[in-house]
Amino acid sequence: MRTALTRLFDEYPDLTPCQSSVEAAAELLLKTFQTGHMLLVAGNGGSASDADHIVGELVKACARPRPLSRLLVERLNAMGLGTVAQRLQRGLPTIALASHASLSTAIINDQGADLMFAQQVIGYGKPGDTLWALSTSGNSTNIVVALQVARALEMQTVGLTGDPGGRMSAYCDVLVRVPYTSTQTIQERHLPIYHALCLYIEEVMYGI
Repeated sequence: MRTALTRLFDEYPDLTPCQSSVEAAAELLLKTFQTGHMLLVAGNGGSASDADHIVGELVKACARPRPLSRLLVERLNAMGLGTVAQRLQRGLPTIALASHASLSTAIINDQGADLMFAQQVIGYGKPGDTLWALSTSGNSTNIVVALQVARALEMQTVGLTGDPGGRMSAYCDVLVRVPYTSTQTIQERHLPIYHALCLYIEEVMYGI
């Protein structure tokens, strides 16, 4: 594994029990992008903010340059958009499912709150894509149903939760379970984990 994951466990030794699952999540997420698939990220409350944060680290550069392909730069230059080409970066296709207020409220009102994420998984997901679900308890019904639907669509599933893992454990191909039960502490440990995962993906995809 590369430096981002090594640094994670050096800085947070209390997360060492999660090392094998974090490494497995890193490889699954990396494969998602390497094979041209999409990542959907879902969470409620503070985990919804974390999902937005993850998108921000993947759709644009996180810590290293992501220059556009030479072909795209040439095409933009031919259109007189050279300065645009210089500022744009390669992005990884990632969507935060809690960020669409009009759609989410329509689903909640018309179909039920438990389907808020699952309906979006139906709309966006396809086989080979990945659903990354965050839930401190692992028992959020809308998260569990979304994971079930993702499985039915032959998507891959990654979970980020706390101890003991809750109902979502049964529906995650990889489950990262931090060894805490307090919501606040779980969320505090989720942040360095997803930062490390995003940095690792960027290192592999765009490293020199």
